Amino acid sequence: MGKWSLARKPGRTLGVLLLLLLGLLVLRRLDWYHLVPVWLRNRQSGLQANGPRFTLEDSTFWILGGSVHYFRVPREYWRDRLLKLKACGLNTLTTYVPWNLHEPERGKFDFSGNLDMEAFVLLAAEMGLWVILRPGPYICSEIDLGGLPSWLLQDSGMRLRTTYKGFTEAVDLYFDHLMARVVPLQYKHGGPIIAVQVENEYGSYNKDPAYMPYIKKALEDRGIVELLLTSDNKDGLQKGVLDGALATINLQSQHELQLLTNFLVSVQRVQPRMVMEYWTGWFDSWGGPHNILDSSEVLKTVSAILDAGSSINLYMFHGGTNFGFINGAMHFHEYKSDVTSYDYDAVLTEAGDYTAKYFKLRDFFGSLSGVPLPPQPSLLPKIAYEPVRPNLYLSLWDALQHMEEPVSSEKPVNMENLPVNDGNGQSFGYTLYETTIASSGVLSGLVRDRGQVFVNTVSVGFLDYERKKIVIPLVQGYTRLRILVENRGRVNYGDNIDDQRKGLIGNIYLNDAPLKKFRIYSLDMRKSFFQRFSVDKWSPIPEAPTFPAFFLGALSISLSPFDTFMKLEGWEKGVVFINGQNLGRYWNIGPQETLYLPGAWLDQGINQVIVFEERMAGPAIQFTETPHLGRSQYLD
Repeated sequence: MGKWSLARKPGRTLGVLLLLLLGLLVLRRLDWYHLVPVWLRNRQSGLQANGPRFTLEDSTFWILGGSVHYFRVPREYWRDRLLKLKACGLNTLTTYVPWNLHEPERGKFDFSGNLDMEAFVLLAAEMGLWVILRPGPYICSEIDLGGLPSWLLQDSGMRLRTTYKGFTEAVDLYFDHLMARVVPLQYKHGGPIIAVQVENEYGSYNKDPAYMPYIKKALEDRGIVELLLTSDNKDGLQKGVLDGALATINLQSQHELQLLTNFLVSVQRVQPRMVMEYWTGWFDSWGGPHNILDSSEVLKTVSAILDAGSSINLYMFHGGTNFGFINGAMHFHEYKSDVTSYDYDAVLTEAGDYTAKYFKLRDFFGSLSGVPLPPQPSLLPKIAYEPVRPNLYLSLWDALQHMEEPVSSEKPVNMENLPVNDGNGQSFGYTLYETTIASSGVLSGLVRDRGQVFVNTVSVGFLDYERKKIVIPLVQGYTRLRILVENRGRVNYGDNIDDQRKGLIGNIYLNDAPLKKFRIYSLDMRKSFFQRFSVDKWSPIPEAPTFPAFFLGALSISLSPFDTFMKLEGWEKGVVFINGQNLGRYWNIGPQETLYLPGAWLDQGINQVIVFEERMAGPAIQFTETPHLGRSQYLD
């Protein structure tokens, strides 16, 4: 066929023109402009700080934001949580980016599955939500080491969050990779990201005046062109202001609001004001109370923030879960590790259910919008499955023979410096140290964070932050000394983040003499860890099990799986794995009494349940439809 042209086919040309005209008329009739997502229209100036207000394409814009962390929510539920955020009357999603999860080994990046940051941001765009991205590199977020990779601590001279060469070289390589993914998602490139935060709460750290300018330049040099922000609480706001970035504040009370906004006016003059983190609740620590904040108090403070002319972001709108071993810790006067739940007493519960805070805030934001809000999505159903009674068992001591060869070392080696994982050390989980002793006496040393001490297979006590010495009873001949050390979570906030190496730190002493010749097992308990334990390795549970031990059971589901909560009554402390997914830690000291089990991670049919228990096993694993966190919103 010859080449077709308008000149050779005048009749066809007229037909094409008529079709185009008809198409335009149809689109006009359908108000086609409003069918195009808002983030694809008229992209020129983006979000700007114009005098006392934000503008987006020269129109006044109020940021009504909510924080949801993609890495704390099963990917299958992202849409549900964002629909609920939109239906609450919010227009902006904020999220952190956890470096430690995205680069678990130096130079090896993971943005797949639950870590697909780009898919999460694009899903927000699909729903008409704007995005404020908080890429760190440090994010705090109550996550292990504030989101910094543990392999950074292999350098004995490491100075995190400074312009120390070993740190900036690692940040540069990470940002090279991360920003290549972020840049196309920016507003000016057709994406939903309207602002990017420079680090996080640096004013309260403030160890290097050159650091924040370095991070700002690192973002800009890699193509970040949207509005830059900083974010600080009352402890750091005065030292956290950065030229070329709009300062925002983090708080929970109306009293702080007045003080901090007065300071912002004094240093930024006439600039838009924003509360980047209005804390809708608080996180919990093992052995402490369950923190709650009354919904009426939340509504009063949110109303006061907006009345003061400030934009707002609710931290957290939906907290989610510290699945696996990712929880952080605090260490000021004493070390406190965070629980598995990141429920946070937030606007949505850990499982995405509505609270009194949600209904009050939806009514409030709805009264401001002038248009009806989207309908509230239905809640995901919950179920209490029949109890699971484990029927197979494998003691840790028997399991050792099926693991990779231990590391042999003259002296103890901390987790991060173990020659495992292609030289990247061990990030999470437990480490077992073994050596031989020939006498009794006093054992002493620095253990981070909790070390259960065994003589052969008999537990004789613990070493931790408070208990730095333990008596080893009389032994006969050469005896195996074992110390099972758990990383309970690296500190995520404060001045001592450089000192967060885990395991045995330095020598361990018996009667003041350093012990030598260790065999060290890395027990990170990732999916590959359990692949070594085929069915023939397990045995029936004896009447008096030896601990620590793994317990294996099966959860049978005949219909479509639903969300549930696992309750380990009668068990003491350990970790639960469902179909290879690490649900997180449990501990009978509370306040958390149940583990959230997403139905999305269950299969119709048989589901494998493995419990690693350190001290005492209960008769069964129970399930309930509601979490046991003592939430007050259900009552107020």
